[in-house]
Amino acid sequence: MSNAMTFSDLIASLASDMGDKPYLISSPDAGVLTYKRLHSQCVELGSFFARQGLTQGDKVSVYLPNGEQTAVLLLGIMANGLVANPVNLMCQESQLRHILLHSDTRLIFTTPELAVALESALRDTGREIPLVMCDPAAHGLPAQVVTVSTQEGSSPAGLPRLEPSDEALIMYTSGTTGLPKGVLLSHENLIFNARNVSVEHRLTAQDRVLGSLPLYHINGLVLTLVTPLVHQGTVVMTPRFSAATFWADACRYECTWVNVVPTIIAYLLNDETPCAELDLTRLRFCRSASSALAPEHHRAFEKRFGLDIIETMGLTETAAPSFSNPYDHADRRVGSIGKPSGTQAKIIGTNDQQVPHGELGEIVLTGKNVMLGYYKDAVKTQESFTDEGWLRTGDVGYQDEQGYFYITGRAKELIIKGGENIAPREIDEAVIKHPSILDAAAVGVPHPEYGQDIAVYLVLREHAEFDVSEMQRHCLAELGKYKSPSRYVVVDELPRGPSGKVQRLKLLDLPGLA
Repeated sequence: MSNAMTFSDLIASLASDMGDKPYLISSPDAGVLTYKRLHSQCVELGSFFARQGLTQGDKVSVYLPNGEQTAVLLLGIMANGLVANPVNLMCQESQLRHILLHSDTRLIFTTPELAVALESALRDTGREIPLVMCDPAAHGLPAQVVTVSTQEGSSPAGLPRLEPSDEALIMYTSGTTGLPKGVLLSHENLIFNARNVSVEHRLTAQDRVLGSLPLYHINGLVLTLVTPLVHQGTVVMTPRFSAATFWADACRYECTWVNVVPTIIAYLLNDETPCAELDLTRLRFCRSASSALAPEHHRAFEKRFGLDIIETMGLTETAAPSFSNPYDHADRRVGSIGKPSGTQAKIIGTNDQQVPHGELGEIVLTGKNVMLGYYKDAVKTQESFTDEGWLRTGDVGYQDEQGYFYITGRAKELIIKGGENIAPREIDEAVIKHPSILDAAAVGVPHPEYGQDIAVYLVLREHAEFDVSEMQRHCLAELGKYKSPSRYVVVDELPRGPSGKVQRLKLLDLPGLA
């Protein structure tokens, strides 16, 4: 496992130590990017950036879907001392405009198809940002980047010397409560956390991860791109998640673990593509992150696919993982996010003092993976930390006597009915136990007597029909009368941020709640 703490040192050392070993294998064409070629392309990118007049600390946006070229661009930006800004492809125009302007982006890598959205977002802003057209799936750099040596036999310059504390990444949060905030992360933040993952999951140079999560998501970027670099392994990258090909890809490319979010687990459970004939014995575990996994889905997945789930939790502000269940099956807790991973964590009350085990409060963190701050927003940065310097996660939960942490909801999403605090996740999990329900999210809605009552939004399983009377009986048995929802709304899907977390408060804007 490499000890380098900057991307320039890490990629240079791997080119020397690992050479022609595959770093990235592309699906579906099985193209191979070796560690040596990754390094040479990063160096070539450095020459291109210099010709563009970019200097250390400048922001470069990547507005691209997954692919080998996308991966090289993100790593090459960071390895050359610039700050990568992976932009969510699902941004609305106003969000896209804000991200590009607020981040002080100097250059954007995109495709001709996506350039239309960029040009529309930047229209009438007075900003002209150069665009470099790309092919995310290509096995090489964009044509505009490729250099022609001016002197035969001349050697390109190497990667620059950087410091672990240098900025490497700016990633904008999903903006559930306002405009997206730019989270600044250093080389140390990212690599330190990738090392934590490698140790927690006992990853070695022989391991291969199936990467289907988008690289504009912190989980996808850190787990898919950075972690294999640290443990000298290989990532198998798919253009996007597909339930129909997920297990076939894992089998074909001999993956040893998969990295998913709870939404993917739900889709895989709902998918009827046969996989019994596939040999999945090389897979050691499935890692679930980004949002709480319903225990019902956890148990159903392990039973159906015979693959253990390691549930974890992280934030953009902590460079992805900050909690993980142990590797050993006997030490895991279904429904728990596990124990702190490379961090210290505690539960605090409204007075910012630590509360006893079992008592609800806000989860706070400290560690080397915690962000540098929010870009150009000192006020929000200060508000996000306690006076003692602990990061406020905004997640409500508790710690048990054995040190395991549990999330019950977001502080801003807590339902207060008649003065009683009700965790939305408790409602979600009870509803999901019904065989016709694929996904569910509870929210508080105004009530003249109680202050708030409970509404739940439902996604039905394929071919299932909704019977409100049957659901009411189910909830009464699971939750009792006081916590049973008063209203049910069937939707095609739940609104989620780029990390996969349900954006509960956006549910209130959907039609159908009466």
